[in-house]
Amino acid sequence: MNRRSALFLQRFSLALAIIALLLFTAFPFAWMAATAFKPSQEVFYWPPRFFPEQATLSNIARLFEETRFLDYFRNSVVVASATVLLTLALATPGAYSLTRFRFRGRETLAATILFTYMFAPIMIIIPFYVMVRYFGIANTHLALVLGYTAFSMPFALWMLRTFFQSIPLDLEEAALTDGADRGRAVLYVVLPMALPGIIATGIFTFILAWNDYIFVRILITSDELKTLPIGIADLYNSSVIDWGMIMASGMLVIVPVVIVFSYIQKFLVAGWGGGGVKG
Repeated sequence: MNRRSALFLQRFSLALAIIALLLFTAFPFAWMAATAFKPSQEVFYWPPRFFPEQATLSNIARLFEETRFLDYFRNSVVVASATVLLTLALATPGAYSLTRFRFRGRETLAATILFTYMFAPIMIIIPFYVMVRYFGIANTHLALVLGYTAFSMPFALWMLRTFFQSIPLDLEEAALTDGADRGRAVLYVVLPMALPGIIATGIFTFILAWNDYIFVRILITSDELKTLPIGIADLYNSSVIDWGMIMASGMLVIVPVVIVFSYIQKFLVAGWGGGGVKG
């Protein structure tokens, strides 16, 4: 086998592997979307059929009419967005201070912050619940936002710290030499360069808050305050499981995230790349 044939075989094998991985990953979501548009009787056809014979929007209509899906959706958006804003407001200056200011125990503090991210949510949720009850904020969105912020803060600090380390210190020193104070140097020099990393960190924080189940299940008892993961899970509690409506709800949960992720994926890639290069 000559070199050209070997190179073609290698590329062909790689393409097949990528296609197989794509099909393996995308098929469950495609099946969910197809089921969302099937009438109830077609969901249980055997052998199963991928495409609906008579596509319908009845599952989506019943989801809006018979459940509080819109309330759950609004709650998820509010809680996840507030978590992102609070986390970035605290993590950005914190990560900057860990890279620009020298103080005793700085590296130990940074390592300890990353170590705390290893704890599973279930390990901290009970003491956190006791604390929010003590302060009288149990069964509120504020408790959820504070819980998500506390859990995502270690990762946000570490990721932003790595990204700030990749920004040349000379640029900031040049701004200080030209007469700018540190605040203006950070605002006009450092933050614009750190924006991809900040957006990437915000994406991870948003996904964590959007998908969480444990915190909501323990901290929220009022139905009107529940978020989407709990609202969708509660659809299983009926005596007859309506798979068409469940698949419709799953599709509507994923579509907004996919749209947002597709729009800002360039910032995510830049954040990953920038955080891994120093110089």
